[in-house]
Amino acid sequence: MSSELPSDSQGRGTVAFIGGGNMARSLISGLIGRGFTGAGIRVAEPNAGLRQALEREFAVHTFADAAEAVHGSKLWLFAVKPQVLRGVCESLQLLAQAQHPLVVSIAAGITSAQLQRWLGGGLPVVRAMPNTPALLGAGVTGLHANEQASAVQREQAERLLGSAGATVWIDDEALMDAVTAVSGSGPAYVFLLAEAMEAAGIAQGLPAHAARTLVAQTLRGAARMLTESDEAPSELRRRVTSPNGTTQAAIETFQAGGFERLVAAAVAAAARRGAELSAAND
Repeated sequence: MSSELPSDSQGRGTVAFIGGGNMARSLISGLIGRGFTGAGIRVAEPNAGLRQALEREFAVHTFADAAEAVHGSKLWLFAVKPQVLRGVCESLQLLAQAQHPLVVSIAAGITSAQLQRWLGGGLPVVRAMPNTPALLGAGVTGLHANEQASAVQREQAERLLGSAGATVWIDDEALMDAVTAVSGSGPAYVFLLAEAMEAAGIAQGLPAHAARTLVAQTLRGAARMLTESDEAPSELRRRVTSPNGTTQAAIETFQAGGFERLVAAAVAAAARRGAELSAAND
């Protein structure tokens, strides 16, 4: 059993990206960095400037038309907005039924059942939810495979999305909206915290450049402690919170304002929006 990405009869890898925006670019970069050749990557992108940039940087084949891009490819990755995905899929339905590719989608809120219906049914589908740190190879992706996806195809999807960071398999597709809410949207929550911390530091008298550096490096260091330690976040927090110290004063202020409840409500709102995207685009 091989986890290599699909190949054609000459042994060349064949992966088609429908959409050539930032997330597709990050995955292509990750694949190239892992030794996958640009000659085996085909990208459909209507924007001529983006096509030229992808060709120049990665030596991939680009097309304005999605049908040309997917021709002969055994793995299709849809990297377009949820609002346009149905139309794109339906335009490719005959080709999908003829080629029977592994379908990977990174569109928020769009279910495997919807993808099946729009593409004609009977296809192996993997839903994926990466996040923007994938642009740096430091992302995380939640993955869900439908029953038609074989073990080899699951490995192929994991290899593809793993080129941009860590991966986590989710057995219950209903939880993919929670993945979107926690990690897909999560970087924005951190940026909002950073924005607020910078503003508070400046309000306390720090120069703007100093506040920026202090906040950015603090978040970077804290993230490393989370990822490189086996300790739970609660334990890490406890260790830096001295009784009656400055950190305790800040934490108590956060909690008095309902910090945990607010975070829970925000994540729930994002998950609801994912479900709404599915319903709105059905």
